[in-house]
Amino acid sequence: MATVSVRNFTRYQVPRFPYERIARTVVPGWDVSLAFVGPSKAKALNEALRDKTYTPNVLSYEAGKRSGEIIICPTIAKQQSPEYGLTTDDFILLLFIHALLHLKGLPHGATMEARERKLVAKFARGSVNQYKNATKNSDRHRHRNLSGKDGRPRRAA
Repeated sequence: MATVSVRNFTRYQVPRFPYERIARTVVPGWDVSLAFVGPSKAKALNEALRDKTYTPNVLSYEAGKRSGEIIICPTIAKQQSPEYGLTTDDFILLLFIHALLHLKGLPHGATMEARERKLVAKFARGSVNQYKNATKNSDRHRHRNLSGKDGRPRRAA
């Protein structure tokens, strides 16, 4: 069984999705910490963890064996969601799923995108028809994913 601990460090009302059920679907048996943070905290974490100076929409990394951390910035998600034809809440769902797939070990590519689309369609609240037909956007891959073995950053492809 997967467990998900959710913490909101923003003033933004974060969506209530069945995070544990989604995590059980993607990474069964994992313990996941999900934190919602503001832009300045997301940027500071991105600088500290990845040596990158932009504000990411999502960061993810292994914190131990079958344990992971996911950090989502709702402010950036709100700005980027129209590019995907998704509501802000459903885009946050996409970011959560994207991060879980990275924890599972999937790299960016067609396989990951196909799984994202299937899972978003399964768990989304709104219509995802526009998302299914959306063009790819390289900005969406602003996240953090550390290797579990040596702790060194894995760079996005």
